Amino acid sequence: MLPRPTTGRARRWLLPWALALGLLLNAAYPTYRHYDFSHSLDTRSYLRLASGRFDSVRVTRRYRLLVPLAAGALARPLASLPAPATGEPRPAGEWPLRLAFYLINCGLLGAAGACFYRGARLAGASAGAAALALAAVLSSRWAGYAAGLPLTDSLYLAVFGLSYYAARRGPGAGWAVALALLVGPLAKESFVFLLPWLVWFGRRAMGWRGQAAALALGVAALVAVHWWVDRASGAAPEASLTNAVAHVANITYSLQKTLSVKGIAELFSIFGLFWLPVLAALMRADGRQALAPVLGGAEAWLLLVVAVHMLLSGDLGRMGYLLAPAFTAALALSMGWLRGAGMASAAGPSRDR
Repeated sequence: MLPRPTTGRARRWLLPWALALGLLLNAAYPTYRHYDFSHSLDTRSYLRLASGRFDSVRVTRRYRLLVPLAAGALARPLASLPAPATGEPRPAGEWPLRLAFYLINCGLLGAAGACFYRGARLAGASAGAAALALAAVLSSRWAGYAAGLPLTDSLYLAVFGLSYYAARRGPGAGWAVALALLVGPLAKESFVFLLPWLVWFGRRAMGWRGQAAALALGVAALVAVHWWVDRASGAAPEASLTNAVAHVANITYSLQKTLSVKGIAELFSIFGLFWLPVLAALMRADGRQALAPVLGGAEAWLLLVVAVHMLLSGDLGRMGYLLAPAFTAALALSMGWLRGAGMASAAGPSRDR
């Protein structure tokens, strides 16, 4: 007979993960199945990394090995299965890698979604509102890309989800801080911009000494990966620094894009019409009161961290989706407020009859 704590933990984590996974496996399948890889440098690069080919990958993506290596390992047993009878030719050996990325990314983004859900619940949202908000956030096209394509965004979104959950949970979430600090440096180089936010707002969950130890392990793993990849590819170690500095040139382009009609449309498309409940709540005093738990310093500074990612990347929509943990909480609270306002308006006339 399983102990009750296990049952409670399963309800808190496994159920939202299963909900997110089920949504992603369905929603991301058309992207996985029909995406045209011919014009996507990112996806081709990660497919090469999964095959152990480092020398033909740009330095920007060369060290993000966790997801590609996991996909490469999973692709080996998948390759022994019969090739899918799709009627369309595929390069030999490529479909197991694509399938492996699809399965791993759906699982990782599902784990990130469970963190989004838990963050919304800790902000005060009801279970139903948090689940509905999670489904809305995962309906974004950026979630479909992250789950369905050979990319590593799912792992970085999981790091953001763990960080936001830890900031919300405080004591008892030290494991989330430790995992984010261990994996973050390997997930993406721009983790350096999230790091100060995590260290400060995660301090209630894990003290300075614990954070320093976890970060030291994460940085040591990153250094080891850089040494190994540079040696395997014959790349100069200083190429990483040169590439990082080059991203500063994207700031002007990103600002110009943000002020254009196309840029505004791309920003709106991150969460689509689901911006509207949050905006409606912000326009009312009682709505702002309902959103008070997510209008604090943690969310404001997280918005700044995401903005830095957007400016340096130039990919406004894709980087803007990193706000998903906080937006899930805000959307869930907005839905709760709208439901309460609707019930109040419905009850008002009935008392007058």
